Amino acid sequence: MICRGSAIKYGDNVDTDVIIPARYLNTSDHAELASHCMEDLDKTFVGRVKPGDIIIAGANFGCGSSREHAPIAIKASGISLVIAKSFARIFYRNAINIGLAIVECPDAAEAAAEGDTIEADLDRGIIRDITAGKEFRTEPFPDFIEKIIESGGLMNFRITE
Repeated sequence: MICRGSAIKYGDNVDTDVIIPARYLNTSDHAELASHCMEDLDKTFVGRVKPGDIIIAGANFGCGSSREHAPIAIKASGISLVIAKSFARIFYRNAINIGLAIVECPDAAEAAAEGDTIEADLDRGIIRDITAGKEFRTEPFPDFIEKIIESGGLMNFRITE
């Protein structure tokens, strides 16, 4: 799986309340959630995100409540991958469950700048900052997690063995 897009960068402790504010939790419509993604943190996000873009973040991304609306809003907005120094554990699992690719790579998260073109080969565990000419290593997904993501989430995943 290869993801390529422009970096949209955030800092540490981006919580689920700013990823998708609680006032929008009364809907399960993915497009509606995407239309409000990040609005309390970054009012420009919805207007500038393009399909394939990649969120780069600091430590503890997705902290706060365990709402799965947050990774749904991110994925539905067009983000193909989130790279962070670290993730809140429940957010990490919710992201995998809904088919949003996420990778912990502190060096890449630190080095990437807003707007850089990022390419990630998740099968090989290689992240390239094309703009800066830098390459970083991360652990590739285990096969079963890669299959869940490629299936579009756990609900679409079928065990074939």
